[in-house]
Amino acid sequence: MKTMFAVLLTAVALQAVPALADSPASSPLAGKWAIDVDKLPMPPEARPKSVTLEFHTQADGKWNTQVKIVNPDGSTMHSDATLPLDGTPGPVTGDYWADVSAMKMPAPNVLVLQLAYKGTPSSTRIYTVTGDGKTLTETKAFFSKEGSPMLQTTTFSRVP
Repeated sequence: MKTMFAVLLTAVALQAVPALADSPASSPLAGKWAIDVDKLPMPPEARPKSVTLEFHTQADGKWNTQVKIVNPDGSTMHSDATLPLDGTPGPVTGDYWADVSAMKMPAPNVLVLQLAYKGTPSSTRIYTVTGDGKTLTETKAFFSKEGSPMLQTTTFSRVP
């Protein structure tokens, strides 16, 4: 009986290890990221002064995402959302054209984020981190004002 219990306990423990390895606490996404604004595909006078993203795990297991943009005139835009990683929609605060979001983390180095604003879908953003943990790529899927599907890729560097 003791042997059977030990075997079952071992089997359960082995099943739990992958779940723990995929937890947001161990995600290489966690931390602060910045765009090299000089590389943005827009005229220099239209480029923001800075764009930063921060990802953090909360004590309750939820994932916190913060965005801060410093515009060319020095004004700022920001957003903040703390949500579970199960796709459940929740509020986004701030003034960055999003008021609802949903998030999933299908792998420790991948975050999928869906945004909406005033009841209208806004964009889907997929964040991936390179194996060395130094580069974050954002793939943004959205629709142009004319209704055409658009994809945009932006690269961020980890801020020490």
